[in-house]
Amino acid sequence: MSVVIEIQLPVNALTQHQTSLSVLIERAASGDTQAFEQIMILTQQRVMAMTWRMLGNDADARDAAQEVYLRVYKHLGRFRQDQDLFAWLYRITVNVCRDFSRKRQNHGKRFLPMGGSAEVEALSLAVDEIGAEEVLLQAQRRQLITRAMATLPHKERMSLILRDLEGLPTDEVARIMKSSPATVRSQISSARKKIRIYCEKYLKERSGKNSHEL
Repeated sequence: MSVVIEIQLPVNALTQHQTSLSVLIERAASGDTQAFEQIMILTQQRVMAMTWRMLGNDADARDAAQEVYLRVYKHLGRFRQDQDLFAWLYRITVNVCRDFSRKRQNHGKRFLPMGGSAEVEALSLAVDEIGAEEVLLQAQRRQLITRAMATLPHKERMSLILRDLEGLPTDEVARIMKSSPATVRSQISSARKKIRIYCEKYLKERSGKNSHEL
């Protein structure tokens, strides 16, 4: 029900990117604050996307992202150069979002539908290319899927986001989630099924409501 478009960088560009990050991490771990700021600039888009998808609203996503970088700075000395930086960041982000979700549940807050100026701008730009009606349909699909994801158990939502939206291999998701690949596959399968059932039920109820109004 959704289309994900990814821009693939050349292998040499990815290698250079990882190398530059490794150098920055080494400098940041030795106390270079400018190097740490560069790490934030290079990674904050992914971190914000993750916290946004997991927590569902802009305010919590920003607070969580800030907490992620506080933990990153605190534990930079634990990062090994043979590790993948983004996998390490994802692991920290998962833990932070889990903590935020628990706090929100304790305070009776709910998962809110995702939305914001960036998405509105993207939709506005798309109007000229595919037409206003199709843009509206795509926006409605995204909102419906977001609502469906909000009903998922925390681990299922995390696994689905890491595997399907972030595109991480199942084995890597399992390491981040401190689980097994088999469990992750089961969680993703269950999550997809629940989303499909939720969407089908919603559309069926909406169709029935519309028929009664005629």
